[in-house]
Amino acid sequence: MKFTSPILLTAILTPAVAFVVKPQPCFSKTSQLNDAISLDLDFERKEAYASSDRPENDLMIRAALGEQVEKTPTWLFRQAGRHLPEYKAYKEKTGRNFLEFLSFPEDVAECTMQPIRRYEVDAAILFSDILVIAEALDVEVTMPGGVGIQVPNPLGGPEDVEKRIAPTSEMTPAFVQKKLGHVIESVKLIRKQMAEEDKNIPLIGFSAAPWTLLFYMVGGSSKKNTDIGMKWLKEHPEESQRLLQTLTKLVVEYMSAQVEAGAHMLQVFEAMGMMIEEEFFYDFAMPCLQQISEELKLRFPDIPLMVFARGASFANSKLSELNYDVITIDGSVPRSEARSIVGESKSLQGNYDPAELIESNGKTVESVKETARVLLEELGPNRLIANLGEGLGGKESPELVDAFVSAIHEESEKMMSS
Repeated sequence: MKFTSPILLTAILTPAVAFVVKPQPCFSKTSQLNDAISLDLDFERKEAYASSDRPENDLMIRAALGEQVEKTPTWLFRQAGRHLPEYKAYKEKTGRNFLEFLSFPEDVAECTMQPIRRYEVDAAILFSDILVIAEALDVEVTMPGGVGIQVPNPLGGPEDVEKRIAPTSEMTPAFVQKKLGHVIESVKLIRKQMAEEDKNIPLIGFSAAPWTLLFYMVGGSSKKNTDIGMKWLKEHPEESQRLLQTLTKLVVEYMSAQVEAGAHMLQVFEAMGMMIEEEFFYDFAMPCLQQISEELKLRFPDIPLMVFARGASFANSKLSELNYDVITIDGSVPRSEARSIVGESKSLQGNYDPAELIESNGKTVESVKETARVLLEELGPNRLIANLGEGLGGKESPELVDAFVSAIHEESEKMMSS
């Protein structure tokens, strides 16, 4: 393990000194609220934070930070899980479902390892779920089968924020260890397993962003109650701000713990960006994303930060002004415009269509090679992490996924060498 440089503030800090952070808010030109929420977060920082040395294959890290690369790196959202026959066999063997896996570090490690054994991807990602933070705050998450993940007892009204959610002041490293310690142990076990199997690539840690967590915690989903998150922001702005503040601090401490346990890179998922209106995104979601990037970069300046505002591509330009190294684009973003939107100082990630990896759609190894080449031509092979515009859904062919990974490596290397 290595240590980052000691945190530099306006004064020398002793261990566990509290420091109130008030980031300059991000404003929308069209904001109806005329003011972004203010996050007055009181962090208890260490003098220094531990992080891992780069792995032998640091291609992903170099691409994320804009360093020289010999080919374009690639990994895939949901690269572990239900599209893999070995995952299905492991579920049958253990008799556990997805959510049950997450409580057992040995299961998490096995599921994380499966895709990196099969594919020559350039990173592993922690096998977990975006709603583990909701569970840590005692908001129940279930998976009854056939209907996806559900929150059966969401926050029913503004009074529930005070009654049911621990205060922001309690979102400390100790809280993370108490409520999410099994995830942190999983990260350590994954790193151990990667070393034993000689998989010298980065491990990505991740978290959902605060708005996405709020959306689910108040009863939202992609299929019903799609407007309830916006209803909370409009009707209960103070309680929404309080909840977002608590979530922001918890996300920071949770992701920090992942890095100290061995994660080499971090991904922030604003997975429900399509469920918030643009002006409210800038006033409620963006300050949280800003705070997360500022605090994590202060603690871990060499750890690449990636962000994905899925369904909210309008925010990519503003996100590129924050401390994220990589801006992820979904399938709605025209590739011809992507570079000009985020600028030359940031790397791009995305935005291959996973439908191209489904054989029943008439896709073949040759069609995948061609569409992968087009992706590289349109986005350029440098300062790019080739990924998907959304996660694998389970119908994808492992053969076609493998063809995509190989094509990205082979075609990008040809482009760079010529």
